[in-house]
Amino acid sequence: MDSTVITTSLPAIATDIGESPLALKLALTSYLVSLAVFIPISGWVADRYGSRSVFAAAIVVFMGGSLLCAASGTLTAFVISRFLQGIGGAMMVPVGRLVLMRAVPKRNYVAALNYLTIPALLGPVTGPALGGAITLYFHWRWIFLVNVPISILGLFLVLRHITNVREPDMPAFDLRGFALSSVGLSVLMLGFSALGGHLLPVTAAAACIVIGTMTLMAYGWHAHRTQHPVVDLRLLKLPTFRNGVLVGSVFRAGLGATPFLLPLLFQIGFGLNPLQSGILTCATAVGAMFMKTITVFILRRFGFRTVLSVNGVAASAIVVAFGLFTATTPHVVIAAVLLVSGCLRSLQFTALNAISFADIAPQNMSQAASVSSMAQRLSQSVGIAAGAYFLQLSSVVQNHATIVTADFWPAFLGIGLISVVAPLLHLRLPPEAGIEVSGHARA
Repeated sequence: MDSTVITTSLPAIATDIGESPLALKLALTSYLVSLAVFIPISGWVADRYGSRSVFAAAIVVFMGGSLLCAASGTLTAFVISRFLQGIGGAMMVPVGRLVLMRAVPKRNYVAALNYLTIPALLGPVTGPALGGAITLYFHWRWIFLVNVPISILGLFLVLRHITNVREPDMPAFDLRGFALSSVGLSVLMLGFSALGGHLLPVTAAAACIVIGTMTLMAYGWHAHRTQHPVVDLRLLKLPTFRNGVLVGSVFRAGLGATPFLLPLLFQIGFGLNPLQSGILTCATAVGAMFMKTITVFILRRFGFRTVLSVNGVAASAIVVAFGLFTATTPHVVIAAVLLVSGCLRSLQFTALNAISFADIAPQNMSQAASVSSMAQRLSQSVGIAAGAYFLQLSSVVQNHATIVTADFWPAFLGIGLISVVAPLLHLRLPPEAGIEVSGHARA
């Protein structure tokens, strides 16, 4: 819920702290980058210190970051607080999935992932509307203050119900690799997110991109020469894992911009209030929940290659169609289109998650879960940065002093063209790819 509740409040937060709404992309990307940086070490930390201890500590850190977000009065303070909040989130995200993937046979991966994600989808369903209601009737700072009682309840449940499982023999922590990967990812994404001149001058943003890229290249050199790297890039040699993670990241980057762009379109472009905007965007999550109930059947019937290719093109096309919305478009029509979009992207994301683990050995599950989760958060960050940049560029080219409705269709077109590259690459998968997981049999 915390990742979606803020999206409908971005215009109000921007006004309150005296920033452009586009600058608030840094609040979204800083949270996601923090997840990407710390998720890779969460598996090692949980195995070393116990899943219950790590989960409880993560909730405390998350709660502290939430309090700092509520107290922030500048963009810099807000971005730093969101990064701290993301550290807590990062240490929680992979634990549930890791326990699940170790406990079920491969033929039940898709069903098990659905059981895991359907309850979690209640957050995206309620988050936008809740954020809009809080912003409209109270104050945006309460969006973060409501995390305090939720965190306290979560802490109680974790201490009561989660077993503190530890691994007796753990390899040494790859401190050098963690330093290289964390600095590289953070600096690179800071540069991408600040390219529009927000928070940093353009030259400083470009320098961050160069430094971050070089640091990540140094990590790649280090990872191939270390027995137990913090992020094991050797897993990408598996075609199914590579397809699900790398190719899937291209798709996620395109669609990752929509939670940022849609609330801006509805509020800045159409003049809707935060609650109206939040209720409309809920339709996407409702569609995602519905699709989870039939994903197993679809994958069993058509297989991974067909689903990822055909469905990916359809999901990308409907994102481009968002650019056709106008202030006079009936809200019922907008909600229906968003509902279909939620169904398509949910099917694609579930298929990507499932095929990623189709050929992973049990002893590599922890590393694979970390790499997959890291890639997902990074691709979302790239998507938000790209969407904001397309929107700003469209406004400049059309010579608009502020963001208007006409600036959005080129942004949706741009991110749609990014995401459609992925399904075309999925065509290279063999028809029997991930057959043990999907249950699909060749005729």
